[in-house]
Order: sequence, then structure tokens, then C-alpha cells
Amino acid sequence: MSQPVLLLHLLNFLFLGLLPVLFFRRDGRLGAMWWLTALPFFLCPAVLVVGMVTDATALGPAAWDKARELASVAVAVASIGLLFLTLGTHRIPLALWHQENDAPRHLVTYGAHSRIRHPFYTSFLLAFLGAFLFFPHWGTAVLLAYAFGILNVTAAREERRLSASGFGDEYVRYANVTGRFLPRPGARAGERVATR
Repeated sequence: MSQPVLLLHLLNFLFLGLLPVLFFRRDGRLGAMWWLTALPFFLCPAVLVVGMVTDATALGPAAWDKARELASVAVAVASIGLLFLTLGTHRIPLALWHQENDAPRHLVTYGAHSRIRHPFYTSFLLAFLGAFLFFPHWGTAVLLAYAFGILNVTAAREERRLSASGFGDEYVRYANVTGRFLPRPGARAGERVATR
């Protein structure tokens, strides 16, 4: 494994880990769901470091190592870019704790959100995908799958809450033309603009 590429992936997870400190509101407590969601963010960098230190064997043919490493760099850069694009989109910090009584204060349908409902989560998933491409191992594969599952659960919960809020009608229209983690195929730009 390349040390500079490992550093890029570790920096990506560091940036993600700094979000709670630098951006999100801290007006609640760390509940079980927060810890279940945060768990892979702590474990994945550890798996990468242990893989490097122990010189663990990656899955797949060694002939693919260079191509996977290059692909992992592209994915990590996309993750970091989307993270900062999304940060630049928000004018009001979001709730970190996902409390039961966390009512939405505003609806963001512009910037990074104009095509994806959860661009932060997409950035997170790209970080895990990049880590898997860099070090295709059972540990990174399980963490990628777990992160996808737990973020899907969290996103669905947030979407139910937004649909039932005072922004419900606008949110449903917005959700009909945007994808949860990826842009929705076939949605026209005019449809997106209409939700602003």
C-alpha cells in the first residue's frame, strides 16, 4: 500500500470526523443511533492503518493494485470535494444528534442538494468506497456495507421527519426529482429549480 495514498484516505476520514466539531449543532446528546452511525468512521481508518502496518494481503489479483489505488484516489478526492461543496451550501448548521424532537428549521434544495438529498452521506459513502478500493479487504468491505445500511436507515428517518414537517409538501416535491445518495436519472433541471 502506498503511504501517500493512505495519508489521503486518513485525511478524508479526519475531515469527516471534524464535522461534528466544526459544523453541526450540538444541542442534544450522543444516543445509541449516533454511536451506531459513527462506529465505521472510527473503524475504517484503523483497518487501513493495521493493513499497512501488518502488510495484510488485499483481496483480488495483485495486478489490479495500481488501478485500484488510482481509482481510490479519485474517489477520495470526490468525497472531500463533495464534503466541502456541501459545507459551503449550508448557511445554518444541522442537528448532529438526530434527536426525536429535532424539528427541521429550513429546507435546503440548492447547491449540493440540488441533485442529491443527502450529499454529506454521499461524501461519507465515497470515503468508504475509496478505502475499500485502496485496500480491498474483508474489513473494508464489511464497513462499506455497514455504512451504506446505517446511512440508508438514518436518511429514511430524516426523510420521514421532513415529510411530516411544515416543509412536507415542498420536501415531497423535492424528493420526487432528486436521488437519496446519487442524482436521479431522468430528472430534468427545470424540475429541480421548481423546488427552490
